[in-house]
Amino acid sequence: MEMNRDKLCPSKAEVGSEPVYHCSACQDEEEWSGTSRGRAKSRSLSASPALGSTKEFRRTRSLHGPCPVTTFGPKACMLQNPKTIMHIQDPASQRLTWNKPPKSVLVIKKIRDASLLQPFKELCVYLTEVNNMIVYVEKKVLEDPAIANDENFGPVKKKFCTFREDYDDISNQIDFIICLGGDGTLLYASSLFQGSVPPVMAFHLGSLGFLTPFNFENFQSQVTQVIEGNAALVLRSRLKVKVVKEHREKMTVQNGIEENGMVSANLEKEVGKQVMQYQVLNEVVVDRGPSSYLSNVDVFLDGHLITTVQGDGVIVSTPTGSPAYAAAAGASMIHPNVPAIMITPICPHSLSFRPIVVPAGVELKIMLSPDARNTAWVSFDGRKRQEICHGDSISITTSCYPLPSICFRDPVSDWFESLAECLHWNVRKKQNNFAVEE
Repeated sequence: MEMNRDKLCPSKAEVGSEPVYHCSACQDEEEWSGTSRGRAKSRSLSASPALGSTKEFRRTRSLHGPCPVTTFGPKACMLQNPKTIMHIQDPASQRLTWNKPPKSVLVIKKIRDASLLQPFKELCVYLTEVNNMIVYVEKKVLEDPAIANDENFGPVKKKFCTFREDYDDISNQIDFIICLGGDGTLLYASSLFQGSVPPVMAFHLGSLGFLTPFNFENFQSQVTQVIEGNAALVLRSRLKVKVVKEHREKMTVQNGIEENGMVSANLEKEVGKQVMQYQVLNEVVVDRGPSSYLSNVDVFLDGHLITTVQGDGVIVSTPTGSPAYAAAAGASMIHPNVPAIMITPICPHSLSFRPIVVPAGVELKIMLSPDARNTAWVSFDGRKRQEICHGDSISITTSCYPLPSICFRDPVSDWFESLAECLHWNVRKKQNNFAVEE
């Protein structure tokens, strides 16, 4: 989660001879009152009133994480830290706004799905001719014969700006994104932006649709509402992953393509090492691959060895990815507004190895154990799968570039509706009540 440093900077005020720190975020969002329900309320831990103040604190809906001006009792407070400080907002207060009217939009369409051709054409016509916007489309989408051979769609298609994945950088040219398809389209949109991500509006035109809250029936009014900046947002945290591999053989890299034909992502060269970085929305999966032996990997947290995974592998997921592979492996489902990282073993060879949740911001490091019998394999949101050998390492932490997903209603309602509709969470026949005796 990206911090807003301007709102968190403390300001000093002299009360007597001692300096007093005030949290501008707390003062803006919290309310003060004398009494409530006949008696005075005690001061909240997230409040930071001036010392000696006679006013009492009354909590509103806002939720604050530890910040350098938080007070604990009359004299204790959080030690000021110049490093990144997280400020946790009330989910209901996250709204979309534009500094300037959006002009360019990236339309992502699910490939090889004939049912999406008509919605794709209707949306593009509406964006280009009605809203006079610049539409970016991936080149392979226009190679579909149903689109390439449609003469009526030709004038609209000529206005498109095209790009190719891993070749063209469009990160600074897109104002917002519209996805047509299932959850995979949102994951694909995330992979295109390794830095800041524009707001994403996802229409449910796929099979599951857990991450796609919009229906396409009234797309004109919904898109217009987003362009006008009147929509709720949920910030889906991503994982920043750094893979460091020992340089074992000579490789030549030209235009981002390796000698073996694989396309590299953010490839860097160090002395004797190869470094790759990824932004992951759902999860990082480390597994045993084709080997019949158990995987044997060490997991470090902030430099300390916390456990060794012996089993089929381990899943490191975001709250957004918790209802996916992690939930299937026995983990809990976490709301995307919760700042956390989940560690879930895959079929562990230990009955006591249960999934755990660690704070967002910690750094996890996964390496093969020195006595591991075989190598491991790693994938990022189901893509870029590669082998991990002895001496290689995978570093994972919370990215400072979340994915802003536009809500249909609000972050809480959308999430629980997805749980009920897509996963049938807690769906059962209700118990009959007792018959009333006359």
